[in-house]
Amino acid sequence: MKLCRFGENRLGVVRGEGVHDVSAVLEALPAHTYPLPEHDPLIAALDELRPRMEALADETPAVPLSSVRLLPPVASPRKIIGAPVNYRLHLDEALEDPNIHHGTNIMPIDKAGLFLKATSSLIGPSEPVTIRFPEVRNDHEVELVAVIGRKADRVSRESALDHVAGYAIGLDMTVRGTQERSMRKSCDSYSVLGPWMVTADEIADPSDLDLELSVNGVTRQKARTADLIRDLATLIERASSFYTLMPGDLLFTGTPEGVSEVKAGDEMRATISSIGTMTVAVR
Repeated sequence: MKLCRFGENRLGVVRGEGVHDVSAVLEALPAHTYPLPEHDPLIAALDELRPRMEALADETPAVPLSSVRLLPPVASPRKIIGAPVNYRLHLDEALEDPNIHHGTNIMPIDKAGLFLKATSSLIGPSEPVTIRFPEVRNDHEVELVAVIGRKADRVSRESALDHVAGYAIGLDMTVRGTQERSMRKSCDSYSVLGPWMVTADEIADPSDLDLELSVNGVTRQKARTADLIRDLATLIERASSFYTLMPGDLLFTGTPEGVSEVKAGDEMRATISSIGTMTVAVR
């Protein structure tokens, strides 16, 4: 199932080139008062609500995808986790290009570990990435993103993928400089998620996907998730050893080689096989 959020916080099931509004299912979610839950309520209830979503999708007419404004498919992640330099050729280019590393110590992922991005940086594909510091280099980074579906606390690699609700395309936008990653990658609009979430049952092997990004029609990044230095299961194992993962948490798995600058007026087009394509403007 492809699950999207659109318009004014509507919930949709994507079939072909249409969106079926299944927002009525949200009435079944518990009403929360302060303090708010430490997870995304919809993702936490996804397995329970999915049959009703499918039934509603059968009953409601489709709206053309081209006519709706797509929001990030996960509304309330409590954590956005990133995996640095997790493709070998990207590690090589980062070490070789001073415009990427700015004299900082580039370490492989096994030494660097993971990093966190501000949840306030999250947008959907219909919103533009807004360059906050146009006087310096701002790069695109296309990535496979896993959406955590159930609580994961110190889970093993063997059971890690059982904790995934689904997958989406991510753009981990980056200001180049000497600041910590968590600062340079947390500007408003610098975490793009979309175009929808494909449930985990639709993707047999997340380590066997093609991903590609073009800017203004010119291909800049093209690779396979098989090229990851540390695969998704290992990333979940390692992340959950440091902090408990909750439903709705987002895990960006790393970007391949070909990162480069984008400027206002550019248009990015990102594709991952078995998920889809999203086009994102830069302003």
